Amino acid sequence: MAILVPATLLMLVGGSLADYYGGRRIALVAQSCAVSGPLFLILMISQDALSYTSILVYAVGMGCVQAFLTPARDGLLNQVAEGKIQRRVAQVSMIQFGIQMLGFLTASFADEAGARIILGIQALVLVSGVFALYRIQLPEPRRIPREHHFLKELVSSIAVSFQMIRKSRAMRAIVVQNCAMGVFFMGTYIVSLPLLLREVYQGSAQELSWLNATNSLGLVVAITALIRFGDIKRQGRALLLAQGLGAIVLVAAGLFDNLVALNLDIFCWGLCGGVAMTMSRTIMQESAPPDMRGRMMAFFSFSFMGSGAIGALFSGYLVSEIGPAHAIAISALCMLFTISLVGLRSGLWQHS
Repeated sequence: MAILVPATLLMLVGGSLADYYGGRRIALVAQSCAVSGPLFLILMISQDALSYTSILVYAVGMGCVQAFLTPARDGLLNQVAEGKIQRRVAQVSMIQFGIQMLGFLTASFADEAGARIILGIQALVLVSGVFALYRIQLPEPRRIPREHHFLKELVSSIAVSFQMIRKSRAMRAIVVQNCAMGVFFMGTYIVSLPLLLREVYQGSAQELSWLNATNSLGLVVAITALIRFGDIKRQGRALLLAQGLGAIVLVAAGLFDNLVALNLDIFCWGLCGGVAMTMSRTIMQESAPPDMRGRMMAFFSFSFMGSGAIGALFSGYLVSEIGPAHAIAISALCMLFTISLVGLRSGLWQHS
């Protein structure tokens, strides 16, 4: 929650600033600030001052950075996509989850290598992102808010963005399904699955890293297939089917009695997630007006991360009452019910 709450509260502000000042400029500043996160933890460890409070400080700081970086970076994608937005979304997602998978595998060596080495690698990776953003050459934004009316224009721009999404049937449906995914899928991923691994399988950090890497591998395989076989014409239909199948697959996660079967199930869940994430981001990118893309993508991330914070609480209380296996099944069934309603009422099934 310490990561998700500040990201949620500031995400819409980050999107508006990206539209005003340019996504590259905001992303470059935010990415540079992100480097200080792991360096702060390295300093705390070196001074033998690491505590739960310092980890929360790190989480809040990275959440704030994410609020400004995510919409700015997503808004940049359409500007460099050369008209091939679905393919570019798939390529970026493949790189993102591929590197994430390597990150999980790297983190699995934390016990042997030590936290400082792992955090140092994280800092170097973040620095490489700063260099990549610096290399992007794009024109400056056309409009800059007037200094004396900045706050008023900022609030107005967020309100206009909300009205734009409310009037767009496609974007409204994406935001609704994003909220459901944050509550039921993200809450399960960051709370219920780790507790299932610990309490049922007596797993450690290494087993958790492998489970996360397996999920990321499924995402990468699905996205690679999308790139290999070309664009999907019925994007809304693919999104609904992937989310529904993913919910069914997740129900089974709490039914296994061995770790190999659990990892295979989470890999299949990742396959569904790879399709769903690519389709939802593509629909949002294509539906957003060019001069409001930063704000539209901010709402996209806001709906997912904001509901993810709620999902973390929901899953935590659910696990404490009925155990992790049943909590996962209930979350998956709730997602299946929600995505069925979205499919029946939103028109996403016919969206192309």
